[in-house]
Formats: sequence, structure tokens, C-alpha cells
Amino acid sequence: MAQKLYLGIDVGTQGVKGVVIDPQEQPCVIARASKPLDLISGLPAGAAEQHPEDWWSAVVDVVQKLMAAPSVSPSSIAGVGVSGQQHGSVFVDSSGAVVRPAKLWCDTSTAEEAQLLTQKLGRSVPVGFTASKVSWLARHEAENWQRTAHVLLPHDFINYRLTGSLTMEAGDASGTGWFDVKERQFDETAMNAVDKQLAGKVPRLLETGEVAGLLSENAAEALGLPVGIPVAPGGGDNMMSAIGSGATRSGVVVMSLGTSGTVFTRTDQPVIDPEGLIAPFCSSDGGWLPLLCVMNCTNVTEEIRQAYFPEDPDALQRLTDLAAAVEPGCGGVEFVPFIHGERVPDLPHATGTITGIRPGGLAPGVIFRAALEGITANLCSGVARMKRLGVEVDALRLVGGGSKNLLWQQMIADTLQVPITLPEEPESGALGAALQAKWSHERGEAPNLSCDAIASDQVPLKTHVIEPTRSST
Repeated sequence: MAQKLYLGIDVGTQGVKGVVIDPQEQPCVIARASKPLDLISGLPAGAAEQHPEDWWSAVVDVVQKLMAAPSVSPSSIAGVGVSGQQHGSVFVDSSGAVVRPAKLWCDTSTAEEAQLLTQKLGRSVPVGFTASKVSWLARHEAENWQRTAHVLLPHDFINYRLTGSLTMEAGDASGTGWFDVKERQFDETAMNAVDKQLAGKVPRLLETGEVAGLLSENAAEALGLPVGIPVAPGGGDNMMSAIGSGATRSGVVVMSLGTSGTVFTRTDQPVIDPEGLIAPFCSSDGGWLPLLCVMNCTNVTEEIRQAYFPEDPDALQRLTDLAAAVEPGCGGVEFVPFIHGERVPDLPHATGTITGIRPGGLAPGVIFRAALEGITANLCSGVARMKRLGVEVDALRLVGGGSKNLLWQQMIADTLQVPITLPEEPESGALGAALQAKWSHERGEAPNLSCDAIASDQVPLKTHVIEPTRSST
């Protein structure tokens, strides 16, 4: 039987990452590549933007590197999947050209629009969601809004560049603010509240597992891939991370320590938080994905690295070693890490605060540990809220860049008093995209095949388990 490989692409805030998997191998990832990205500099306070063309350029670079890997035969690629940062707003005109840079999930300059939408709809519309960005464009850049023919999410835009087809899927769409999560369809009332023209600018919604399209001739030439291979529906980075970390069945809870911090689990029914702090997302495999998202996570630890040891390539390990020597509680130093505003709690204009400083309290190890404790406390308070809503948390899988930090691992286990395991593959978003590509490809012959049947065999866990000791925070 001919070798079949699958390509997964993850378009994140800090960079684009890609993997190629061979399902016949264990572990299945046989090649990986990445390309960093930056935010646009010099914007007003609260604004966070990137240009979608930079995403596409990075995707081309990453895929070309993967196709040049000795272990990869481009002609064997049988499917492509795309994971993308959630909630971003990509506005394109009738020719497919990008109208303006994309406002991102961490952009809080649209707080007024989010508040107005919350009042109109009688439910929380977080500032990070796409809806407030559309309202902002219509109010502040009317000419750009009128030029806009299509409103896309980041992964939708990459799918469009891959296939030439305009589509959305339920997982990522459920983070827009104009989606009916229970019914897994667009909410026309919410769309009209955002803007009367929005419904005519949103692309077709895919059915569960339906492919977004086939790789176009132009994209195939740019990437070095065969023309016509299927492109999976893809999804938001959290939805793809769920697949890539094995959260494709109820009971598996995942915490992701990335630029933002998230906690999520797959459920067979929607979980609705009456205060809207736990997002009732859909999964990208036909279920639901109740999710906590905090806006301050490794972006905070990166700020501290830049402040203390900007030229040291081992700065994070150095800070961790210093922090490990500091007693839990940091001698009363407390770091409220809301330096980018915050979504949970809903404080978009908040700032970070450090209190309790006495002599020695500004030492790098103290500040770093206090930051880890502050981020952990915020994440774990969200986990407690999920439990009150009926979500079981018996054990945790830890993913994302911050999951490699041994001190942080133990701190989270101690705070939640649950054991922690780590998937072998750290790039869970890219892996999830590749596994979804395999699932979409094989559903052609087995329509009832579940995503869990694919993921459960392809997401090995590390044997080491981080057991909780007495709480350290």
C-alpha cells in the first residue's frame, strides 16, 4: 500500500508551525518546521494586529521546509489541515485582496463595541471575539467596511489561499460572537446586531468533517505539493489542540500554556456558563468544547525575560532555576498578571500589578515565581468554575510552550490537586490539524468514522506523571 502522509499547519500569534505525520510510524510526526511572526509595531494602546499576507508567506516557508525534509515525499501527502489563532478578523474584498491588517484575539481596542453588543444581545460578547472587531471596522473605518466582501477567521483565510473556496466551520465560528452554539449554526439576530451587512459577508458553513476544498494549482505550486489533495475543514487552535492532545472524548481535560492560556475538554452536549466566562465553543469534530481563555500567560513570562535577561538564550531556564529557590508565596509578593487586559475575569482595560514588595522583592526569581503563581491562580480559578458547571476534572494534560517548565508543571498539579500528563508531541495544534486531515480523508470511505478513532491511536503520552504534592500557591 502506498505511503500516505498528512500535513498539519498551525498559524499562531507568535509564529507558524508545521508537522508531517506518517500514521504508520510511532511517534507519527516525521518532520517539523516553524517560522516566527511579530505583531505590527507602533499601534495605539490596546491594538494588536498582524497582516494576513505575513501568515501566508510564513505558511509557504514552513511547508517548503517540510517538503524538503529527507523523511518526506511530497507526492505522498494525502491531506492538509490548518489550525489558526481564534477570533481574528480578516477582511477581504471581492478580488480576494486583504482590506486591512487583522485585529487579533488579544486586541482590546474594541472594548466599547463589545460592551454595546453585550447590551444589545443581553449576553456577554467578550472583547476578544470577532464580533466587536467587525463593529469597530464599520464604525471607525466605514470605507474599509464597504470595500469588504468577505469576513474570515485566520484559519479560514489560509484555507481560502489553499483552495480558493470561502468557508467556515463550527468550531472556529463559535468564537465569533454571532454563532448559535447549541444549534451549531449562524445566529442571524446576533449578525444583525453586529452590522446589517454581516450576514451577506460571511462564507458558507461546512458540515462536520466536510472538506474545505481541494488544493488549487497556484497553492500547490507555491508549496511544492500535489494539485487537488483535500484540505480539511481545520479549526481554531484550541479545537485543533484538543484533537492533537487526545481530547476527542469526554473526560480528557487539557490546559494549554501558550501566549494565552486555555483550559478545555470535549463534551457531547453544550456547557453554558450564565455569566459567559466559560466559552461554550463547538469542537471541530461534531461535539462541544467548553473553554476557559485567559489573555495573560507566556506573554507575561516573555515580558519578564525581556526585562531581566534579554540577551540570554537560556533566560527562561535561568529564571526558572532562580524561581525554584524562592519559597511558595514569594514572601508576600503578589503579581496580578493582567498586563494585556483580561478576558476572565472580564477586565479588558486592566493592567498588571505587583504588590507586597520588600527589600529583595524585585529579584528576578521572586518576580518570575510570583508571575507563575498569578497566572496559575487565574487559570485554576477558571477550572474551578468549569467544575461547578458540571465538567469533571480527574486528570489534566498539559500542552503549549509553557508546559515544558518543570516548576510550572508541579505548581499547577499542586494547585489543582490532580495528576498531570504531557503528550509526547508538544505542537498539539499542528498535530491536531494533521490528524483532522487524516480523519477527513478516511471519511470518504468510512463516513461514520469518529475523530476519536483516529486521534486515540496517534497521540501518545509521556510515561512520567506529575503527581500533586501539598498545594504550593
